[in-house]
Amino acid sequence: MASVVSAIRNTVPITQFNRGLAGQIFEDVKAHGAKVVMKNNAAECVLISPEEYVRLMDELNDARLLALAAERVARLHPDLFVSESEVWERLHISDEDLKSAGEVVFE
Repeated sequence: MASVVSAIRNTVPITQFNRGLAGQIFEDVKAHGAKVVMKNNAAECVLISPEEYVRLMDELNDARLLALAAERVARLHPDLFVSESEVWERLHISDEDLKSAGEVVFE
């Protein structure tokens, strides 16, 4: 029953926009969250605040990056890894070279 009440509270008939209530609807979206705009008894669109939209887009982007990272990790082959000491050896970098380099600052 709670989901039915929630659905009713979160829907807005498109006729309310035609009656000049857009400002009130937008304030309600900012205060209480997303609203589904209904047209001819069917969902036409969803109204969300700009902050919620940015949050959702950030979350979607993070999910895409996580999926890409997981895919890449799944394809890794341990024989392709190179140890840190082997990297330094291949590049002819000694511990003394590293100590004399000073502090590295990233900007």
